[in-house]
Amino acid sequence: MKGTQRAIPPLPEVTVPAPVALEILPHWAGVEGIDLPLSFDAGDGDLQRSRAKVDAFVGLACGKPRGIRRSRLYRLLDRHLGGKIIDGEVLEHLLSALMQAHVDVADRARISIRFEHLVRRAALRSDNRGWRAYPVLIEATRGIQGFRLVLGTEVTYSSTCPASAALSRQLIQQQFADDFDPKSQLDHATVMAWLGSERGILATPHAQRSTARLRVRFVDGAPIKLIDLLDRAEQALGTPVQTAVKREDEQAFAHANGSNLMFCEDAARRIQNALLLDESIADFSIRIAHHESLHAHDAVAYANRPDGLAPLL
Repeated sequence: MKGTQRAIPPLPEVTVPAPVALEILPHWAGVEGIDLPLSFDAGDGDLQRSRAKVDAFVGLACGKPRGIRRSRLYRLLDRHLGGKIIDGEVLEHLLSALMQAHVDVADRARISIRFEHLVRRAALRSDNRGWRAYPVLIEATRGIQGFRLVLGTEVTYSSTCPASAALSRQLIQQQFADDFDPKSQLDHATVMAWLGSERGILATPHAQRSTARLRVRFVDGAPIKLIDLLDRAEQALGTPVQTAVKREDEQAFAHANGSNLMFCEDAARRIQNALLLDESIADFSIRIAHHESLHAHDAVAYANRPDGLAPLL
């Protein structure tokens, strides 16, 4: 009848109960790739706003529901993270809210946050400065064992192969022996001219862009100091990639490479030793990859804290 209002039935809910008994439960259920703005202080007081990708999951403890209510996950992520300053306290409250929203089915929760953080870096010798973007991964979990937070990042650096350097030096020695009679009297100017010629650098060792992937778990209550972690790793390696450079910076970088010959195992040990000196780090894992210019494959090494509970990578 015209003008008569029709009653709107309640919207269907198909997540509960399950149509049949479920004998096998998924371990986790949630969402991935949620876009959110957030603010982050890397430990230097420079609060930056970034676009992040966020994953959120709850661990299922019983088979009552057919599915979880993912709209709740989204709303909680937006409420707790959207535009907020990210720290351990904020993340712990978010995880508690995720579990409370699914208190009848979930006994744990976890989130992953991925974004990039810009750091201003000085040149090696000149007065230039430039920006480096470092990937950041923050993983937080809450369950029977309590709250746990892991910070991940990646350092890009140059690695020069020690074996290739030794082979190159041998070729240069052989070229010197071919060019000069061992019985002849060589003056300083002649040797200096030869060293400055292309024959004096007949061979060069192979070097490549390399990456160190780090994941660390801080002691309870410690702040998330990304800058300190990056500085420790880069100083241990000695050859982090540069931003703005002039010729004097490039020369200094060449000297750093020649003074820091390393296999991937050497790089892993250097960072491992550096992180062991940081009392704010409770556990860590390291993955080193030298993306070789000699081979079409990578040279890879892993390291972790010797007394750590388990590798984090």
